[in-house]
Amino acid sequence: MNEKTPDWFDICVTRLTASGTQRVWSVLVTIFGDLAQNETDQISGALITSLTSLAGIKAEATRVALHRLRKEGWIESTRIGRNSVHRLTDFGRSQSAAAVPRIYARETVRPDIWHVLVGSGSDLARQELSDLMLTGDYISLNNSTAMAPGPAPDGIEELLVVQSKEISVPNWLKDLCGPKALKDSYDQLWETAQAVKSHLPPNVVSDPMKVAVLRVLLVHSWRRVVLRHPDLPETFLPDDWMGPACREVVSQLLAALPRPSLDALEKALES
Repeated sequence: MNEKTPDWFDICVTRLTASGTQRVWSVLVTIFGDLAQNETDQISGALITSLTSLAGIKAEATRVALHRLRKEGWIESTRIGRNSVHRLTDFGRSQSAAAVPRIYARETVRPDIWHVLVGSGSDLARQELSDLMLTGDYISLNNSTAMAPGPAPDGIEELLVVQSKEISVPNWLKDLCGPKALKDSYDQLWETAQAVKSHLPPNVVSDPMKVAVLRVLLVHSWRRVVLRHPDLPETFLPDDWMGPACREVVSQLLAALPRPSLDALEKALES
């Protein structure tokens, strides 16, 4: 008996999930962030299970992930008869909204100024530098030096602050800002996005469920890379850095897969 030939949707899902490293709770965060970020938006449990099932995620894993997100304050759930609906909490919406510019902007607007912080090695300096590193905006150059784009924050007391619009970036700094593991992730994302682009139907995809699943998996793959590092000027990154190219192809694919409404998705479950 001949095996069924995978259709374009199956091929795209396989490519987008090929790494096998997707954490289900994180995929759910992407679902809410992409499809239900407004205060009044809510998603039925049946819809969430259907979307994750199409993405190759088992129902039990989805239930465990929903429980985790409720426990950690990301979502709140309401029981309606035998069914449940889920929505982002205020905390969940604020966290999702903070990532929107990095994820969805067609072009990144980067500051034309940068700053470097240098510590003396004292306990107070180390603590102040450590606290600033927690923001995720900084690249650590060594144990006592960090760098970030944009103007330096106010209130720094124990660190030397150097702020400028001009910089000479040596190769060792480019390699530090764009390490091989991260660079490889961008290269892999580029290949995956190109494969998805080549398999999409030439006409508009009419099935809102398939559109939603592909959007979520694409956004999830993109955010797992782009949120792993500060948004630095291109001069700080290796010459063959694929970040801008990945942003462009992701933007093209999202335009080809316009976000379906929650009403359309819920109605698709009934058909």
